[in-house]
Amino acid sequence: MNSAMLIVSIPFEPIVFGIKLNMHLILEYLAFFIGFRYYVYLRKKSTDIISSNNRLSIIIGAVFGALVLSRIVAFFENPIAHHNEDWLFNLNNKTIMGGLFGGLLGVELAKKIIGEKYSSGDLFTLPIILGIIIGRLGCFLAGIKEFTYGKETSFFMGMDLGDGVTRHPIALYEVVFLILLFIIIKRLQKTAIYFVNGDYFKLFMVSYFSLRFCIEFLKPNSFYMLGLSSIQLLCLICLIYYYKFILQGITYVRKKLYVL
Repeated sequence: MNSAMLIVSIPFEPIVFGIKLNMHLILEYLAFFIGFRYYVYLRKKSTDIISSNNRLSIIIGAVFGALVLSRIVAFFENPIAHHNEDWLFNLNNKTIMGGLFGGLLGVELAKKIIGEKYSSGDLFTLPIILGIIIGRLGCFLAGIKEFTYGKETSFFMGMDLGDGVTRHPIALYEVVFLILLFIIIKRLQKTAIYFVNGDYFKLFMVSYFSLRFCIEFLKPNSFYMLGLSSIQLLCLICLIYYYKFILQGITYVRKKLYVL
């Protein structure tokens, strides 16, 4: 028996009172709920320099930006296959990468409209990471029904995700990475005096989009320009967007290594 099957059969669809539960959908809604409640908790504990009205406008901008770009990027992951689907399928089809970058653009647009000058991302950083972790667990339990599975592999971490093929469990790779990133940012918030407002969100975006750029090579993707997938092209755009932060980080690391 494959090691993945020792814990739970994938896809995991328990039946309760005669009803088959969609665990991916349940965990997706749970991710939104827990992430938002965690955000509310953190905001109460912190001194938010952004007013409640402006913070609400920023959230609305993030939501609309995420809704639009998450669908567009998801469509271009496999446009030929998605073109043959009905409009309802494409409306429900989405990707977290498009959601994150679309949310970022929506926030920046909202801030320009309301005239907000302060960075707003740090307060969202840990709730977003927590939400993605929960959501990715749902993706893993969905097996190959969600396009978060990897190519066939003989790697020792390969798992049968429901089609009898040993594949890279991409969703679990992300979960482990995000847990470590959550812990690192949590500690930096307590000890890193050199981080300025907005840097924690930038660190999350640069780290996560870098991971996704690399991990996409392990997926059975459709590759387009320069031999890259639509997600990888979006990752490059995001990294270019944060190039100043990346250069600052490289400079800081060089100084530290020079001192050592």
